[in-house]
Amino acid sequence: MSETVEETAVAAAEERASRPTPCFCEQYVRVTEGAALTAARWLGRADQDAAERDAAEAMRAALDDFPILGRIVIGPADEDSPLRTGEDIGAGGEAVDLALDPLEGRGVVARGGNGAMAMIAVGERGSLLNLPDMYVRKMAVGPRARGSIDLLKPVGENVHAIAEAFGRRPNDITTIVLDRPRHHDLIEEIRASGARIKLIQDGTVTASISAAIRGTNDHLAVGIGGTRQAVMSAAALRCLGGELQAQLWPTSRQEIEQAREAGIEDETRVFTTEELAPGEVIVAATGVSNGDLLRGVRFLADSARTHSLMMCTRCNWVRFIDGIHFFARDRREEVRLLGY
Repeated sequence: MSETVEETAVAAAEERASRPTPCFCEQYVRVTEGAALTAARWLGRADQDAAERDAAEAMRAALDDFPILGRIVIGPADEDSPLRTGEDIGAGGEAVDLALDPLEGRGVVARGGNGAMAMIAVGERGSLLNLPDMYVRKMAVGPRARGSIDLLKPVGENVHAIAEAFGRRPNDITTIVLDRPRHHDLIEEIRASGARIKLIQDGTVTASISAAIRGTNDHLAVGIGGTRQAVMSAAALRCLGGELQAQLWPTSRQEIEQAREAGIEDETRVFTTEELAPGEVIVAATGVSNGDLLRGVRFLADSARTHSLMMCTRCNWVRFIDGIHFFARDRREEVRLLGY
């Protein structure tokens, strides 16, 4: 009888071990909601550093109690940030890599502009590519145009290939470009191709996601930005079925040496979406200010409303989440339907 009991216990233990580990993806939106609620208080107040600092502190507070053993692979550029790259964070649990941007578009918030958001990307431990901090040239599209782009070809050829993938003409294609002097020639090439151009002041990750979601009327995000943004964009496009290609854009011999120290012998190599963010990934983002993709935080008398995007390759879903956050137990306001 004792052997039977022991065998049953062993079988039960093996059955529990064979079950898939629960996915906590839906809980990550709490992290970005907290950062967005805090950052939104700084909208239009011309202090981007304070906005990012407070958002980072809110994100840190949420992650400290989170059931993970996280390592910050990508964090804010500020060395004094509460979210320092290389630091471990979390209350213990599954070992994961974290790419954190508590305020994507901090300049947008300072100016009171549109399209800022808080974002987190989560990958299996050792999966998210930690590129040296420098410029990269990148191009991002959604599922319809996946396989049609080539970063090494002229942008005009890519515009025509994207138009063909959508069954449209080039002048029906909208291209998002960061409004910087370094993009002068790129903008002229896009104009020559016949495509429309949407110039943005900040928020290249938001632009990449927007190009991969139908209904935004954006089809291509292209230009030179940071390596941190490239990895986070790749994680989001993995979830959305899009494609991102990126190539290091060193501006000095020192940066070429940094790339080689990071194990990249060929600085002209083009990185794919899967190379930048392999394995199972989770991405959560919450709007700080209104944009084409997400609505910003709306403060009411005793509550605030947030709009978030939640994506997970493991659970194979993309969700838009409308959240209402009450500031007091004794509520004076009724819950309203979205849009009212």
